[in-house]
Amino acid sequence: MMSVRAINGCFIIRTATTGAAPPVSLFRHRIQRLRSSHLREFSKLGFGFPLLRQNTGGGDAPSCSSCIHSLVESVSQELESVSRRKRSRLSVRASVKVKLTSYGEVVEDKLVNQELEAGLLLEFKKDPERVLLAVTHRPDGKKNWMVFDQNGVSSSIKPQQITYIVPGVYNFNHTELTDFLQRAQDNLDTQLLEFAWMELLEKNKPVTPEELAEIIYGRSDPLESYCAHFLLSKDEIYFSVLESKGSRSIYSPRRTEQVEELLRRQRVKEAEEREFQEFIQLLKSAKNAPSHTKPPKSSWLANDKVRENIDSLKAYAIDAWASIDQRKLAGVILKSMGLQKTAVSALNLLIDIGYFPVHVNLDLLKLNLPTDHSDAIVEAAEILLSESSDLDAARRIDLTHLKVYAIDVDEADELDDALSATRLQDGRIKIWIHVADPARYVTPGSKVDREARRRGTSIFLPTATYPMFPEKLAMEGMSLRQGETCNAVSVSVVLRSDGSIAEYSVENSIIRPTYMLTYESAAELLHMNLQEEVELRLLSEAAFLRSQWRHEQGAVDTTTLETRIKVVNPEDPEPLINLYVENQADPAMRLVFEMMILCGEVIATFGSQHNIPLPYRGQPQSNIDVSAFAHLPEGPVRSASIVKVMRAAEMNFRCPVRHGVLGIPGYVQFTSPIRRYMDLTAHYQIKAFLRGGDNFPFSAGELEGIAASVNMQNRVVRKLCNSGLRYWVIEFLRRQQKGKKYTALILRFVKDRIASLLLVEVGFQATAWVSEGKQVGDEVEVRVEEAHPRDDLILLKEVL
Repeated sequence: MMSVRAINGCFIIRTATTGAAPPVSLFRHRIQRLRSSHLREFSKLGFGFPLLRQNTGGGDAPSCSSCIHSLVESVSQELESVSRRKRSRLSVRASVKVKLTSYGEVVEDKLVNQELEAGLLLEFKKDPERVLLAVTHRPDGKKNWMVFDQNGVSSSIKPQQITYIVPGVYNFNHTELTDFLQRAQDNLDTQLLEFAWMELLEKNKPVTPEELAEIIYGRSDPLESYCAHFLLSKDEIYFSVLESKGSRSIYSPRRTEQVEELLRRQRVKEAEEREFQEFIQLLKSAKNAPSHTKPPKSSWLANDKVRENIDSLKAYAIDAWASIDQRKLAGVILKSMGLQKTAVSALNLLIDIGYFPVHVNLDLLKLNLPTDHSDAIVEAAEILLSESSDLDAARRIDLTHLKVYAIDVDEADELDDALSATRLQDGRIKIWIHVADPARYVTPGSKVDREARRRGTSIFLPTATYPMFPEKLAMEGMSLRQGETCNAVSVSVVLRSDGSIAEYSVENSIIRPTYMLTYESAAELLHMNLQEEVELRLLSEAAFLRSQWRHEQGAVDTTTLETRIKVVNPEDPEPLINLYVENQADPAMRLVFEMMILCGEVIATFGSQHNIPLPYRGQPQSNIDVSAFAHLPEGPVRSASIVKVMRAAEMNFRCPVRHGVLGIPGYVQFTSPIRRYMDLTAHYQIKAFLRGGDNFPFSAGELEGIAASVNMQNRVVRKLCNSGLRYWVIEFLRRQQKGKKYTALILRFVKDRIASLLLVEVGFQATAWVSEGKQVGDEVEVRVEEAHPRDDLILLKEVL
């Protein structure tokens, strides 16, 4: 009986009787379909064929029948010859191994591994992601072998690395590897695997690569056997490994339901891959687009999958990936874009596509601090503005007749404090420190209060301000506003002629701020000494008296230069940078500084007198010998040396602690309740007492717990603000004219001649080498050699 199988457009003819020749008519049909390429293929494998030609002239042409019989006879002889050679080689190299089945049958063991020898063609695992073809060359030690791989590289491999030995190949020339691989590539068709699976599944029959080659190619020659192995080893759908030993494996056809499920997953995976490639193309398009035509940030967030991809890159850029899968996804995206798998690559890619601005604040992203308020908090704040009542309305004193000065930086969004002064008939000065009253709207434990506690403080960056309270509540309700009637808590103080406190009071009040001044404008008014601004001169006089009195009590002067930066349009690649250097010794700044300290001293005294739990602050001074720094010039140089030896601040929540550095018996921060939560807790406590009782919102223990969490948050915010300021100062210096000279003060020596310098024009500290003979306090000239804000790098060089 004979069967015919159609493969790749050709017919493979088999007969049920071994050695029987098929009918000549079928061979004639086969010859007609046999292409010259097939003949060449057989020739390469060692087959010889008689040359068939058409008779083009004289002589009798042989009949078609005789040609076919001649071909059949030649093929039969050649096949027999090859078979004898193979049997001969196998009999020399190895004896056939058999095993006994459960039915007592003796069958060939299909998992016998061929012994290694020179000239074998094999496949081995180079690394977890690559397999290579190679030819064995010589042993390397007891078990390893030296091989030449398809890339022309010689290397030593272990037997465990071998994944397949191509059968029937001996003394293979490694120079022919490329040709063998190309022919194998031309022969691969995964559809053949599906045909074989259907046949083997029906018979429930396992298969070796060589048996599969017989099924799909009609022969198990070296090339076809390797192709069958390659298809099986890469297949994830139709076959699974049934049994494996060394480089030999037997495969089993999967069940139909398994294949259907795997095909479904494959389709899903292919769809995801198409979607991923579309995303990569989107990235490439956005990256190459001019800056003014790049997609808006919102477009990257509209699609869930795209947003997931972008989020993975963001997490990679700040080393804050939420899971291994997220990290892997970012790595795949970077690799697909031809970029290195680094945080810098992810950051630059997000900048290049326009998702991040050039000067994105990475620290803000890394620290994951709250910025915008949620809709729920904004809604709760608006309800407070429109519906809350003033519990202290009946107890407020009317101070709207006073001239009130609010002095702050020019870009201040929320004003917490303001000042008034008058001279009493006995010549003494009376001062009022008016502080905004946010507790008029917010109560302890409310939704808005809890959010303020979570934030701990407002965040002031060169590029933006993130308020502790929702902006509308802070600006329209809590903040002091020029010319408008505002609720406040007013601390009044009468000073003795030596600057000490003669009497004081703390009351709920109503005020109407007269002037909103910047430090610069306040300093100018003081300098002009205008008669109509006598109250401002009284405040300056009081500040001077207070400063003298505090220094007599042992206060330590730590005034220095302070840098402030405001960036206009920070989203632009080259935004405008406004840099201000403020000298804390400036008269207007000293005035405000002294009044804030005075207010803090009064609140501490008031709290102590009435046993009010408050966040009292102190700072021991016992280890500071100020005279030891007398040789240093006053100002930033002396201050920097003193600050280095100052001890950390302490807190007590039951009674005041002496603040040695300020030279006062006690101190409570009270003047910034809109921007500092611990100031707000002091307001809660003081206002509870003013309402006529000792039922305070917080006990000393509760205040201590609140302070622990809030102060931890404040340290994080302080670190963020310092790094943000430093970034923009370095960016400012980077933009300056090359070779520009700066005056610098030597604050201290770090090591040998490497000094810590203060650049006077920008109020910025950096290190640089200075020449011999220079001392602490000396001025030197430096220029900026390099400035890289993203790398936090500034390189200064002394100008000699």
